[in-house]
Amino acid sequence: MNTLYDTSDGQLARHGQMLRLRVENAARGGPRAGQRRKVAKDKPGPTNSAVLTLKGPVNGAEANQPKRYKIREEHELRVSNPEQMPKIFEALSLRPWFRYEKFRSTFTLPGMARLKLTLDETPIGLFVELEGEPGEIDRAAGMLGFARSDYINKSYGALFMEERGMAGPTSGIEPIPSSGLTDMLFRS
Repeated sequence: MNTLYDTSDGQLARHGQMLRLRVENAARGGPRAGQRRKVAKDKPGPTNSAVLTLKGPVNGAEANQPKRYKIREEHELRVSNPEQMPKIFEALSLRPWFRYEKFRSTFTLPGMARLKLTLDETPIGLFVELEGEPGEIDRAAGMLGFARSDYINKSYGALFMEERGMAGPTSGIEPIPSSGLTDMLFRS
């Protein structure tokens, strides 16, 4: 479960930044494509870990020029007690504004140890994410049968807005809190 936090007027998003708390639960047999694990929304499974991520602006986004690769500064840290984070954010005048779920599987490709390949199952479809150096991304994409024209550099929030036919305010690649975006969750 991923929760994005921002000020009430969306100052982080307006500056191209994103603050995310990702609570990770280990798969219990894991869902397969088309299957859903039934989890009560108010009673999540045991938390294995959480990651707090601050992302900076996307390079080139300020010039409104679409880029093949989404490159942004990113700082992450493990959080041992994620249940306390909302209280800390609230004290800092940050509020949750968008939640999205995904089931993630991580893979490696032969000869590409520095490339991170993930398969994300989301409520709006399946996505392959390739993270690494541009040359390795292109090589891996080609091995998987993808062309450069298949690359997507939008966030899940922006993709969800597109799917819903929403044209709310964005910061170029990310929606901002006043966009009216609803949570992107699997149906129970």
